[in-house]
Amino acid sequence: MHLQPLLAAPAVIQVHVAAAVLALALGIAQFTLRRGGTRHRRVGRIWVALMAVTAISSLFIHELRVWGDWSPIHVLSLVTLATLVQAVRAVRAGHVRAHRAAMVSLFAFALIGAGAFTLVPGRLLHAVFIAG
Repeated sequence: MHLQPLLAAPAVIQVHVAAAVLALALGIAQFTLRRGGTRHRRVGRIWVALMAVTAISSLFIHELRVWGDWSPIHVLSLVTLATLVQAVRAVRAGHVRAHRAAMVSLFAFALIGAGAFTLVPGRLLHAVFIAG
């Protein structure tokens, strides 16, 4: 691992990566906690905040440009924000299955799926984890 490319990146990218990595770690931990317990709720609130920071910060990153300054990642970020709101509303209304489905989907697609694309050659995290 070679952190120099990340340390040389703009602050918004550093914030984005930090929030995503923390969300990944907490998401993995969340799967081991008893559902509905105090710890699960606390970790879940932090995870939602980290996912929101990850999604919002990505809206200010314009390295991939497909439609002007925008890319499919920006669409995923908007979907992520909407899904976070939906998941929180669902659990507050007692719709645990809808909440679980939304959260697992976010973990799988917004973190794991999108994160996998950051490891392709030419991307920053490829330089950090693979090329470094």
